[in-house]
Amino acid sequence: MLNFELYNPTNLIFGKGQMEKLSSLVPAGSKILLAYGGGSIFKNGIYDQVMTNLKGFEIVEFGGIEPNPHYETLMKAVEIIRAEKIDFILAVGGGSVIDGVKFISAAVHFEGNPMDILQKRLLIKENALPFGTVLTLPATGSEMNSGSVVTIKATEEKLAFGGSAMFPKFSICDPTVIVSLPKRQIQNGVVDAYTHVLEQYLTYPHNALLQDRFAEGILQTLVEVGPEVVENPADYTLASNFMWCCTMALNGLIQKGVPSDWATHMIGHELTALYGIDHARTLAIIGPNLYRVMFETKKGKLAQYGKRIFNLEGTEDEIAEKAIEATVAFFHKMGMQTKLSDYTEGYENTASFIVNRFDDRGWKGLGENQLVTLEKVKDIVEMSY
Repeated sequence: MLNFELYNPTNLIFGKGQMEKLSSLVPAGSKILLAYGGGSIFKNGIYDQVMTNLKGFEIVEFGGIEPNPHYETLMKAVEIIRAEKIDFILAVGGGSVIDGVKFISAAVHFEGNPMDILQKRLLIKENALPFGTVLTLPATGSEMNSGSVVTIKATEEKLAFGGSAMFPKFSICDPTVIVSLPKRQIQNGVVDAYTHVLEQYLTYPHNALLQDRFAEGILQTLVEVGPEVVENPADYTLASNFMWCCTMALNGLIQKGVPSDWATHMIGHELTALYGIDHARTLAIIGPNLYRVMFETKKGKLAQYGKRIFNLEGTEDEIAEKAIEATVAFFHKMGMQTKLSDYTEGYENTASFIVNRFDDRGWKGLGENQLVTLEKVKDIVEMSY
């Protein structure tokens, strides 16, 4: 097991009816920026619940944070906070709203060009505006981690940043909110969480035995409840296990003491930036082909995954190959298409474009051993057409 430090100060409030605790979680006397997305919180009653439980607080609203939040939009919120002297942000939404609020939090007191936070992948360790979250869409785990991904619309770049100051002060997670979500968003949430686990698990065999079991437990649970929760989101057992899997997949716990990959995400982000494809669906496109191209370095862990998650049998190579196909089958069961051509046209130069962009950024080798070279990135993307 690798050396590690585990730090997660987020106060997670999980379960039915927890919204009533909101007023005691926000610091007394705060002037709040209420940040949300496209307006679904008005239809599902979440907005009314939030406002009822924030009576007595001064609130300024900021709506319209996009899926894959845009830097340009978020900077408008930064200016409002500065002008209105706001001292707390409440993100009400899914991962995109929460990620957007993390950037807003980092940018308000940042000295210099806030775009550097993204383009230079800065670690934000201090001077962030405090914020909390009310989760409405399980998927990204952003409600209990310190990472964020933001899109710069002007340059069609989707870039990540983070830092110890980027943890929410609290997150209210009520699984009953998913009953109003479209099937597509629940499907995306399952596959997003599943791939988050694979990024931290499908590397190479090591001796972090408990970490593997944690990861496998999340994977097994998502395989079990994923297809059912899409059809029965009002079932609290399904909804609560789904939401908790999404949080646990990326709250930092399963990543400690182990190598991790993240190349699937880095390539997938480019497909979202270029074509507007849902984040989870880009992961379903890229992930299986990354495992195929990197088969020799990953087959030991692929075989373990195949045995423990799908009960596959055969030689190590056979089980590893079957595990990739079982993963694709699960993605299909979750309503995912797994080819770029299923989502867009005019993709023939995509691989070369992504390789050139990575080269310009100095991203010469990705993955757990930096063995996903630019040549392999090209192979992975072309295999994904």
